[in-house]
Amino acid sequence: MDPLVRVKEAHQLGIIPTDVFDLIMKRFPLAVEGINRIEKASGIRYPVAYVEPSLVVSSTQNSYDFGILFARTIPITFDEKFQVVIQITAPLIAYGLKGTIHAILAHEFLHYLELIRKISKMDLLSDEISGNLFENVFADETRLIEPRVVFKDRTLLEHITKRFPSGFRDYKLEDKVMKFWLDKILPKTNVALDSNTVKLSVESLSKIRLDPNFIKKIDELEQKSNKLRGKKIY
Repeated sequence: MDPLVRVKEAHQLGIIPTDVFDLIMKRFPLAVEGINRIEKASGIRYPVAYVEPSLVVSSTQNSYDFGILFARTIPITFDEKFQVVIQITAPLIAYGLKGTIHAILAHEFLHYLELIRKISKMDLLSDEISGNLFENVFADETRLIEPRVVFKDRTLLEHITKRFPSGFRDYKLEDKVMKFWLDKILPKTNVALDSNTVKLSVESLSKIRLDPNFIKKIDELEQKSNKLRGKKIY
């Protein structure tokens, strides 16, 4: 799968202007570098990833309460086959700093591991749904495996810690996206908070086959993560 196929199609259709398209193409190697780095630091292969040629915005009923989703972890079932895809938005590639891109890719990788962990335990029938962005961020941070037990890369861990102290915020990146993407009326996708929640039927879950060695690895990471969180600091 060409991770840039949708961006190329959007450019051919005139949806994305040439200057923005060229910028995305020029900076995409930063994402490839990040994926390779994550694989080396974790010893686990990164899932399939592609670039979405639009800005993804999540909002609530309160029009003043919205957030930009620079990447998402999406489970897909097709012809009874299960696949996890990481959706990376074009504005992140175009305007994000190298450290920011790598931190977001690593954060989505943690979502991927958590998703596989839940599937292996048949624990995906009813996930939490929050109607408030702050509450959603809090839930997001408390249910992931600790980055320190997954990544053996000090600089990468510093990027994650710096950019995800309590949910991702990068005001400079957001300002650039507002100025160079949103204000120029480039493609935007609106998603509801609960649409980003995983829901799979019992039948779908029962048909998923996972690599036993991969599940063993995730179990080990979960145990280490629980021990790390259980330590008291005086």
